[in-house]
Amino acid sequence: MEYKDYYKILGVPRDAKQDQIKSAYRKLARKYHPDVSKEPQAEQRFKEVNEANEVLKDPDKRAAYDALGSGWQAGQDFRPPPGGPGGAGGFGGFQQDFSPEDIDQFSDFFASVFGRGFRREGPQPRQRGMDQTTRIQISLEDAYQGATRQIRLDDPRRRLDGSVEPNSRTLNVRIPAGVTQGQQIRLAGQGSPGGGGRGDLFLEIDFAPHPMFRAEGKDIYLTLPITPWEAALGATVPVPTLGGTVSLRIPAGSQSNQRLRLKGRGLPGKTPGDAFVQFEIVTPPASDEPTREAYRQLAEHFGTFNPRAKLGA
Repeated sequence: MEYKDYYKILGVPRDAKQDQIKSAYRKLARKYHPDVSKEPQAEQRFKEVNEANEVLKDPDKRAAYDALGSGWQAGQDFRPPPGGPGGAGGFGGFQQDFSPEDIDQFSDFFASVFGRGFRREGPQPRQRGMDQTTRIQISLEDAYQGATRQIRLDDPRRRLDGSVEPNSRTLNVRIPAGVTQGQQIRLAGQGSPGGGGRGDLFLEIDFAPHPMFRAEGKDIYLTLPITPWEAALGATVPVPTLGGTVSLRIPAGSQSNQRLRLKGRGLPGKTPGDAFVQFEIVTPPASDEPTREAYRQLAEHFGTFNPRAKLGA
């Protein structure tokens, strides 16, 4: 591999002070930053400048690099001796400062000196950014119909001097009809940035509480209040669903907690979910004397009926 003369890359003498190194780095980073530079091979030069600064700005790493000797010339074939700087054990423990992912952002020369014997054969792909996961809350109506939502993500930017600038970005996200609680929607290339492009962003669906419905997978559950006479005699009543109101026939003799299924009335999909309607018998309040008298007559008529007979009471 070629020897890298970090002093020559930054254009400073080998005895340069730290403020000289910092000044030279800032000037060159601004000149070759890929977002603004029109210089030939700006991205490659920017990487070389960053690598040189990474070593020379740190006194310990600079000392390790200087220990290689000053007789090397840029471009010369470099083979570090085993056990010494860049050998199988790295140099003086400095390899602990870098993970293989960090090292991969720099050259083979850098890896051989600081990389715990980490060697790369041939050109390596640039590291892709990290995947991200965030939750997005939607209504059951959105899940049934599909929707478009706008989300805001923190996306800090690295300045030319290495500091981090707070930043955010906004995405318009399409929620497909039929999504379920906990399902993840993948947005390719919208995750964290990296040298090899952004990772992916995964949106985890969270249903907001609903005043009437409850979801389990693609199935929807509803508690339907009915009167005692509707339960006893049977009736046809309107029932709300996510797709609109439908007519439901209540069988005569229905009881509380009895459940009926409305096939295909749940969340849509290749196999749509169902809607389940559970009866809750609601007794009218005895708020006046005529109502109380009606209840007394009812009690007299069903005097032998004991709803607690199974309990032995």
